Amino acid sequence: MRFLKSVLMFLCLVLPLMMVCQDANADPGKKKAKTIDELATRYDVSSCKECHEEIYEEWEKSLHSRSIFGTGRTAATIKTTITKGLMTWPYSGVKKGKHVLRSGVQLPFDLKTIKVEHFMMCAKCHLPQLIEATDDVMREIVETAFTKPGNRAEWNEIRKKLSKLSINCLVCHQRNAIVHKWVDGFPEKNVLYGKEDMEHESEEYPTIKKNPIMSESIVCAQCHGTGPNFEFENPSMCAALYGSYLFNYVFNGGHETCQDCHMTKFNKGHVMPAYRDLDMGKAAIELKVDAFSYHWRKTHHEAIPLAVVKVEMTNKTGHSIPDG
Repeated sequence: MRFLKSVLMFLCLVLPLMMVCQDANADPGKKKAKTIDELATRYDVSSCKECHEEIYEEWEKSLHSRSIFGTGRTAATIKTTITKGLMTWPYSGVKKGKHVLRSGVQLPFDLKTIKVEHFMMCAKCHLPQLIEATDDVMREIVETAFTKPGNRAEWNEIRKKLSKLSINCLVCHQRNAIVHKWVDGFPEKNVLYGKEDMEHESEEYPTIKKNPIMSESIVCAQCHGTGPNFEFENPSMCAALYGSYLFNYVFNGGHETCQDCHMTKFNKGHVMPAYRDLDMGKAAIELKVDAFSYHWRKTHHEAIPLAVVKVEMTNKTGHSIPDG
């Protein structure tokens, strides 16, 4: 009798819980993007241009707008992350093999073993929304990055495809807008976050709510961060700007934010440039060069022209340079 009661209790209490768990995890990829285009559509910000044309055009010039492709160097790093990293790490799960792409390129690894989790150490900053995609999207990104263009038109197609994925308005003003979620709550689905509460002329995002840290450096710190990403199974050492900013610049009395220097001071707006911009470069470093030439007489009949160059560089930024 006691055994029967135990069985009945199991059926009444445990089985419903198991069913709930199974329903929640029955198809973990169901709501995830399955292609680059699908993920890009989920974070499509083209409608922002209608009302915010100047800001949108500034953003289009920024590296944020092509965070996966970059100048071409970021796309190339996707390749070396696999060949020089994942393939050499014995427990990464990426297996050697032969996979021929439609372009004819033969990959030295099994494309089916590539997963989203392999790239989150990079995508955490370059494409945080990748976590909302299936492994098929990561494989499509890898396949595109490894494709060798036969001409300029094919190169542009690769650039265009990878540039569909970006750090954009929805990433900064919605998905990643709130850092202290237990204090300020989690980002609401149809809300954007800015410097003040206001209505927004958008059917999808009709409301803008004040984010207490939107003008603070900590918003940028989520990517331009504090150093090693120890939360991953294989940590990587990347951007450490925010740590340098806090412990060197702010500690010694500096009070300007990332936004002050990279957006406001030189009227750069949402381009948010760094060392590639001439104004930012001049402001970042004080350079003093002193040089002179002379002849050193090696023998009675031979003189060798020599130069003495003295270079003095002073970092005037609020953080270490270079960095990401």
